[in-house]
Amino acid sequence: MIRDIQACRTAALGGHVQQCDRCGHQTISYNSCRNRHCPKCQGPARARWLDARSGELLPVPYFHVVFTLPGVLAPVALQNPAVVYDLLFRSVAATLLEVAANPRRLGARIGFLAVLHTWGQNLMHHPHIHCVVPAGGLSPDGTNWVPGHADFFLPVRVLSRVFRGKFIGGLKAAFDAGTLRFHGRLRPLAAAAAMERLLDRSVTHEWVVYAKPPFGGPAQVLKYLARYTHRVAISNHRLLGLEDGKVTFRWKDYARGNRPGVMTLDAGEFIRRFLMHVMPRGFVRIRSYGFMANRRRAEHLRWCRQLLDRGKVPPTQNHSQTDRSAEPGEDIAPCCPSCQEGRMHLIGRLERQRPPCVRAWDGGSFVGRDTS
Repeated sequence: MIRDIQACRTAALGGHVQQCDRCGHQTISYNSCRNRHCPKCQGPARARWLDARSGELLPVPYFHVVFTLPGVLAPVALQNPAVVYDLLFRSVAATLLEVAANPRRLGARIGFLAVLHTWGQNLMHHPHIHCVVPAGGLSPDGTNWVPGHADFFLPVRVLSRVFRGKFIGGLKAAFDAGTLRFHGRLRPLAAAAAMERLLDRSVTHEWVVYAKPPFGGPAQVLKYLARYTHRVAISNHRLLGLEDGKVTFRWKDYARGNRPGVMTLDAGEFIRRFLMHVMPRGFVRIRSYGFMANRRRAEHLRWCRQLLDRGKVPPTQNHSQTDRSAEPGEDIAPCCPSCQEGRMHLIGRLERQRPPCVRAWDGGSFVGRDTS
């Protein structure tokens, strides 16, 4: 993964040469690594994903709910990411679906998107899940749309308690099944008594569930999703410099009211923190649930729109912020950066400057190994 990021958009991966059809100006563009953890490669993937989601948004307000794993359990997640992060998703989804279905709360079957983040602004380990939830849902018999409150979704205290119970129960089951592994300073947790004490201690910590104010509409939802869905632990614009073996970057101290600051770390420590947020191979960190789940999603959303508009399906509006002037699959030659009038066209390709990688693209990351 580090090799991919190092080589991204450099001569190591090859590239292509373009020339202006008017003034003859030439430019060289190097290939991207397409690794899902690379800060430079998320733009196109994000644009494609957002374009697909833009036609799926409902004409209702949306809420933003964040579930955070307590710090006392975060080390267990760091050593068992595939098991614990999957459990975190399942606990959050079961919590929202169960509480929303309660007749004393909303009494409806909801749908939502969930995105896993594992970092804070200082790059330390901070697992949490962002959920984007329409304000309302389908009635139990599926014949009506149950609207939510304009400024209130579900009680966060109830969500916190249910979330805590489901996650601790799931973690106990994973331990009993032998799917958790412990090494280093966590090795004592392999003993059942030590694990039980940790879980008991976790109950005394706050299980933070935060519900942000609702979005104004689909355009605001997409703007939010563009910021959160395809992010990596740190983006290039936050990096300020590398000097004398130290990396300097911008960050915000959320504990002090989003106070902006500058942090400097040894390069080794910076890389260590960055690598804590690499996802297990094949792990999906953007998931959908309820009536927005992948299976029959289009059918469910059509029915939701019919119920919202009493049988009249409103025209789907594309709120994507990307340029959609071209037909699908059609490439528009970029404008010449020199004369601003001509168009740049491909005239040659540059070969890689390192042995090729025996790897396959799985839609989210490369799998396999280098031959170098």
